[in-house]
Amino acid sequence: MVRRWCPFILLLLACQPSSQDAASAQIAPQASRVGSAGSARSVSSVRAEGAKVDRPGFYLGRAIAPTMSHEGADWLTRPEREAEEQASRMLAALGVKPGDVVCDVGAGNGYHTLELARMVAPGGKALAVDIQPEMLALLSERAKAAKLRNVETILGQGVDPRLPRRGCDLVLLADVYHELDDPAGMLRHLAEALSPRGTLALLEFRAEDEAVPIKPEHKMSRAQMKRELEANGFVEVRSFDELPWQHLVFYAPRSR
Repeated sequence: MVRRWCPFILLLLACQPSSQDAASAQIAPQASRVGSAGSARSVSSVRAEGAKVDRPGFYLGRAIAPTMSHEGADWLTRPEREAEEQASRMLAALGVKPGDVVCDVGAGNGYHTLELARMVAPGGKALAVDIQPEMLALLSERAKAAKLRNVETILGQGVDPRLPRRGCDLVLLADVYHELDDPAGMLRHLAEALSPRGTLALLEFRAEDEAVPIKPEHKMSRAQMKRELEANGFVEVRSFDELPWQHLVFYAPRSR
């Protein structure tokens, strides 16, 4: 989660389609909003079973992807997103209910956060974590326009999302995890933030499917997800495998 933000022009080159005709074939990745400004990447060097220590910019053999700045926020609320990703089906699969506390880590301008806030009302709330205050300002404006009073924004710091200990019934990382500079550090904090019944939901574009129109560095395979989460004390508890482009996998701490 310790990151340096890519300049917007580099984002366009790295993550956006090169022409209008290619738009549907090279969709930019969901923005990762978790990190901090720094002069260089800082990645946990982790020795997996039978693997070498990772070089900078890699985690357990996986190249860490670049991120999007707040200047690309409009892409998050593009009109075609529902048709492409079926976000409404993803949200329904999360299984949240009124009264729950849900945490959207890397929330950006709140594309998922606002819907989660509606789903947990009355009595519940949606916590939106981001390290870019500009993103949180956009999210707050959208929540106000939607007359949602159960949204709380949290400015994350470094690898710490600053979530309440044992306070989250669900933590969602929507197309964010693969961009974290320190996955191990973040997962330690997220484990502490989960309530006794809480789960961690990872949404990631499928690396196994070449037809998914996302650049390879912004995809993850189920095998890699399993490898990284299990290396950090999580076990898979269920999955939802009916989305057009993405894996949705739920994890809980092994020690529970």
